Amino acid sequence: MKRLSICLLAAALCFGSAATLASGPATKTVEAVYQEKDQLKGQQIQIRGKVVKVNNGIMNRNFLHLQDGTGQQGSNDLTVTSQETAQVGAEVVITGTVSTGVDFGSGYLYPLLIEKATIAKAE
Repeated sequence: MKRLSICLLAAALCFGSAATLASGPATKTVEAVYQEKDQLKGQQIQIRGKVVKVNNGIMNRNFLHLQDGTGQQGSNDLTVTSQETAQVGAEVVITGTVSTGVDFGSGYLYPLLIEKATIAKAE
């Protein structure tokens, strides 16, 4: 009986670890990213939304603005940097790392930024 309990406990621990590893980045809304920015700093997240502005080739990266219909004025638009790009109006899923207090100099200060994002068409 003791041996069976140990085997079941070991199996449960292995299964729990595998489930944790397979979970991937947290899916968030734009509003949730603003609300949780301090806790999310340095973490990879995923957001689905509409591209509302694109500036390509600035400081060796592309800047996109993403909205998903959540948030209020000042917390409804996320700035995303990526080596990839998308067209204004495209529905996309971005996966990137949350950064706060990013200062590129020359007045370019971003209190919240999603960096090094990958961009996929939303399904």
